[in-house]
Amino acid sequence: MLFWLADYFDYAGLFNLFRYLTFRAGAAVGTALLIGMVIGPKFISMLRVRQGKGQPIRDDGPQTHLAKVGTPTMGGLMILTAITISMLLWMDLSNVYLWACLTVMLGFGLVGFMDDYDKVTKRSHKGVSGKVRLLFEFAIAGVAVTLIVSQTGGNLYLPFVNGPVADLGYWYIVFGAFVIVSFGNSVNLTDGLDGLATMPVIIAALAFMMIVYLVGNAKYAEYLGLPFILGVGDLVILCGAIVGAGLAFLWYNAPPAQVFMGDTGSLALGGTLGAIAVVAHHEFVLAIIGGLFVVEALSVIIQVFWFKRTGKRVFRMAPIHHHFEQLGWPESTVVIRFWIIAFVLALAGLATLKLR
Repeated sequence: MLFWLADYFDYAGLFNLFRYLTFRAGAAVGTALLIGMVIGPKFISMLRVRQGKGQPIRDDGPQTHLAKVGTPTMGGLMILTAITISMLLWMDLSNVYLWACLTVMLGFGLVGFMDDYDKVTKRSHKGVSGKVRLLFEFAIAGVAVTLIVSQTGGNLYLPFVNGPVADLGYWYIVFGAFVIVSFGNSVNLTDGLDGLATMPVIIAALAFMMIVYLVGNAKYAEYLGLPFILGVGDLVILCGAIVGAGLAFLWYNAPPAQVFMGDTGSLALGGTLGAIAVVAHHEFVLAIIGGLFVVEALSVIIQVFWFKRTGKRVFRMAPIHHHFEQLGWPESTVVIRFWIIAFVLALAGLATLKLR
């Protein structure tokens, strides 16, 4: 919106700053952070009144979690509100990638909201049926990826390889939708401890701020052997908004949490990161940068698979962060160590940009 306003005034005077992605990205971080901090207390109070007993706590989990009874969920609404307003203020509204990512973010946020609402009203941690959720998620992701493919094509890129390795054509829609849905649910599974998912999401968003900026710049993309995609650079603003909104939420989610993100936030943020990776054709780099989320998801898959076949568990409890809690690690220790792992993986993912 403000970008259009600057264009209307032909970027005269201070409006000239709006030409620069770096300025608008920084403004997006600040705007989302400010909005999140301002609306946080009111959102938390509203959620506490409407939810009463808050999010149901699993009685088969770590006993220390029982102290969290009464904490409201759906805090992801704060995050999505801050990101959406910041995006609409600072991005070029004619950018098709903006609308593709916004479709995923708000669509997945709605699916997560339905799940959270079901849990709160029925006082159960089960929520909406997994099959129903996946059906909606794949439908939303399919629409978004179709929009993306119409602009970028279906070329597949791999880390350490210069140039595309295959043209998947419209099969890329299936592949891209799988990436978005998988990553959305991986972040959702990671969101089990105060602050555990939020900071790795922020770290991944910071890493992709650099990636989309490079992919959207012809000179840098050619030098690094990356795919050049016109207009992708604008997603640096979306990544910035995720960082700002995430930091604001972390202020209220820091132990002891005043509010939980819920599926409303975790599904939406994970799906959005997946969509950004699909737009930039860096899906496999996302698996490295977001390796923590991948491991969390794999721990659940391995646990279920092995238990169904042998009746025994590989981990004391899945996702894997609960396994370390059961080993005696304090919650804060698990969270901070996982943050460190997320940071190291982000650096490893960024390192692949040069190694081609």
